[in-house]
Amino acid sequence: MYLDRLFTAGMHLLSVYLVPIGVALVSILALASWNSHYIARGDVVLPLRVLAERGPELAPDEALRQLGHRHAVERYDTHLSEAPLWFALRPHVQGEGPQVIEFPSRHAIDIRCWDGATGQALGFASHEASSGALSPAKAGFVLKPQAMPAELICRARFTGPARVSAVQWPAAEMTLSVQQFHRKSGLLDGGMIVLSLFILITALINRQLLYLQFAVWLILNLRVGAISAGWDIQWLGQELPQAWLAPSRAVTTALYGIATMALYFKLFGEELARSRLAVPLRVAQGLCLCLLPMALLLPFSIYLPAMWVLVAPGLALMTVGLFGIMRNAQARVAMWFAASFAVTFMSTLAEVISAAVGLREMLGVVNSVTAALASSLLAALAVAEQMRLETQKRIAVQAELEHAYEAMPVGLFTLDLYGAFLSANPALCRMLDCTLPGSASASSSATGFDSGTQADRSRILWQQFFDDNSWFHLRDQVHLQTNIEMELASRDGERRFLVRATLAHGRIEGVLEDITEKTKATEQLRFMANNDPLTKVFNRRGIEKTFEAAAVSLASGKPLSVAYIDLDRFKLINDLFGHAAGDEVLKQVCERMAMMLAGGQQIGRVGGDEFVIVMPDTAIPLASLICRGIVDRIGGTPYRVGDKAFHVRGSVGLIEVSHGMPMKDAISTADRACRQAKEASDGLVVYERNARAFHEREAELNLVAKLQGPNATDGLFLEMQPIMSLKTPHDSLNFEVLLRMRGPDGSVLPAGPLIGAAEKCGRAGVIDRWVLSSTLAWIAENVQKLPHTRFVCMNLSGASLNDERFVQDTLEILARHVHVASRLCMEITESVALHDLDNTRRFIDQVRNFGVKVALDDFGAGYTSFSYLKELPADVLKIDGNFIVNINAHPANVAIVEAIVNLAVNLGMKTIAEWAEDAATVQTLAEIGVDYVQGWAVSRSLAPERMLGAPSSASFIEDGELLEMLPTLGAAGALDLRGFMRMG
Repeated sequence: MYLDRLFTAGMHLLSVYLVPIGVALVSILALASWNSHYIARGDVVLPLRVLAERGPELAPDEALRQLGHRHAVERYDTHLSEAPLWFALRPHVQGEGPQVIEFPSRHAIDIRCWDGATGQALGFASHEASSGALSPAKAGFVLKPQAMPAELICRARFTGPARVSAVQWPAAEMTLSVQQFHRKSGLLDGGMIVLSLFILITALINRQLLYLQFAVWLILNLRVGAISAGWDIQWLGQELPQAWLAPSRAVTTALYGIATMALYFKLFGEELARSRLAVPLRVAQGLCLCLLPMALLLPFSIYLPAMWVLVAPGLALMTVGLFGIMRNAQARVAMWFAASFAVTFMSTLAEVISAAVGLREMLGVVNSVTAALASSLLAALAVAEQMRLETQKRIAVQAELEHAYEAMPVGLFTLDLYGAFLSANPALCRMLDCTLPGSASASSSATGFDSGTQADRSRILWQQFFDDNSWFHLRDQVHLQTNIEMELASRDGERRFLVRATLAHGRIEGVLEDITEKTKATEQLRFMANNDPLTKVFNRRGIEKTFEAAAVSLASGKPLSVAYIDLDRFKLINDLFGHAAGDEVLKQVCERMAMMLAGGQQIGRVGGDEFVIVMPDTAIPLASLICRGIVDRIGGTPYRVGDKAFHVRGSVGLIEVSHGMPMKDAISTADRACRQAKEASDGLVVYERNARAFHEREAELNLVAKLQGPNATDGLFLEMQPIMSLKTPHDSLNFEVLLRMRGPDGSVLPAGPLIGAAEKCGRAGVIDRWVLSSTLAWIAENVQKLPHTRFVCMNLSGASLNDERFVQDTLEILARHVHVASRLCMEITESVALHDLDNTRRFIDQVRNFGVKVALDDFGAGYTSFSYLKELPADVLKIDGNFIVNINAHPANVAIVEAIVNLAVNLGMKTIAEWAEDAATVQTLAEIGVDYVQGWAVSRSLAPERMLGAPSSASFIEDGELLEMLPTLGAAGALDLRGFMRMG
């Protein structure tokens, strides 16, 4: 084992450190001291006499004659001129061996030469064809004569910033120079293409746009370097057609500028967006895009200077921006790219200076293969640094994701298509109480998830934790939908989970969340929403849902019964023994009722001691038996709470529900039956279908609908019942206004249901407002015909007194009829008056300001308290009719009425007795001292027109016995009617 580790370490040291260091040292030694195999020597630069052909093409002898006056130069720059050039030169006589003359300008298009002494043509050459002694060589041309002439004259055409020169070589050295040229070209092409392919493959593998951009930039940089060195005449060993050279150079430089700018913004766009150079650089980027159409449309001689003008400021801005990024962020990526752009900038600047002022010999080092290779190498270092930074970021992000995966409080998992777990995070392992593959807690020894057959034998399946159906459903759903969500239970049913999953790359990726507590809380909330927290039976909302579900079956002819239960004397338990005892009794009541129910029959608590039972598919005879049993169970045995026993009696109203009956109508009708059951001896009242109560309920609903419409008072009219004085029967004509209603068929309907419906729907004020306005209007219209009328009584609903709008409307109506308001006497029910004493006193004070009298109606039937009477400034006590009917048969009633009369006398009030039905009753009331009497003994209610022709209320009496009694009544006492009129 030790030798094995030692051997491995030695191999690592040798391959990683020693071999690379050795190769580097040998390479440095070779470059520094070894002889080069490709060094060519013996070249001589020949002076030239140059003439630009400005007019028609010259003959060789004429050109030679004009060249004779020219000074010789070693190099001649065309300065972008494309005019043909004539030049003459004299070869040197050198050592033995054949000599050749090279014309190295890479901008030469073609050349033709003659022997200056004889005028004999030596040959013609272009990059596409050649003849004679001239042929293409390297980036230019070479002349290989049989015998070197004493003087040569040549005519050549050039494009771009050409430099014309001639170099004499020994033939063998020229061959070596050509080999060196092609070797350097091959090295540049091969190195740059290999590097570009490497970057391109990296871009494709990593799917990184940056690397793809860099690969394109390297290829274009290769071509720009080839243009600089004169090697752009070929590509991948193949010569470019002569016609393609100039356009390809223009397009190459344009694309190189665009690619450079795009790569620059890709790397530093975010940093530059926050700098002051953001706008200028965007302008430079836009101008850079103009290079491509310029390269395609403009001649090369015009394009080239325009390109220099556009590119140079952009390069300067890019360099300044890079230095700014280096200064602020100290980024090595910016440093390497700054160096790369600096080399490129110097190379371009060298081109400009060379073409402009002819200083190529000073800047030749920069404008060479070195510039292209150096800028590419520096840019490669920048991209490598960028890759390193991105790798670091990726590793950091991956670490964060792994940490989040491990720390995520919800379970994350991956399944194959057979339900086997491929990976899981610790949260899921804790949820399922196991160790799964791919989890932080997984180990091969614990789970057997190594590899091979052992892993196959130890696979952990989804079905081990959840039922098989859930797996099949999950698998099918992820194939049908992009994302699915479903709830499922553990195999033991004790826990609930929520799973969200999707199908990705042939695997099921998902999230598992334990929602056991959430489900319990939801179920508890749902239970609380539909059930009473004390008794656990349904609340109003829950029983309404039960009713709605049961009512659906009515359409198919199935019966439905609803019972309303109210507990009697239950409030007494709460008041005497506290709510804790009352709550315990309610629980026991519900338990007793539940024992009588079966099937889908449900109890709902709709009030403090009120319950509703919905009995679907239960006919009314069976429902009656069940309710009879409930009544017996509720009241049959006492309820024991601690050491106390309580007796509770229940009243049940049972109805048969018809199809289409709403829940509220059913409960309202059952409640009405329950109220009747309270008065019944057996505590149960049953309304079968089509019972009278249903018709009454329907009529009440129709009245409510009418009252809520715009024609609420249509069909209403008034009748008047005389009120006779028992002191002076023939001296006054007083009466009470009674409301009547005419039905659609013209029949007179009782007003009681109308008033009840109005009070239930909050429209009592509409009725009272109409009665008040109609009464005062009638009195005002007939005031001259009512000389003996001292007061006209009208009832006010208790709901109207609590309606502020009605109170304000009453005062406005009284103000409009102020001249007859003093004849009005408003009757207020005693129980309503005492319910809100302050509000009642305020209303009485306001109406009495108009002279209106106030009577307390039904006095003695409510919660009479003598202490209240002194607080209410009433004028009349109207004794409740229950004390008057059959008064002679009940001596107690006589005593009560007599006490009320004495009380009224002492308080300065008058008394009116209603419901007097016979002469004997009137006689007794007169003897007791009652002031006025009203009832059928005097007269039934009459049309208002009957009041206009009568001299007094006594004129309506038809009872002979009472008529004989009238003189006796008149002598019984003297009623100071004028005093009554002065009250209030």
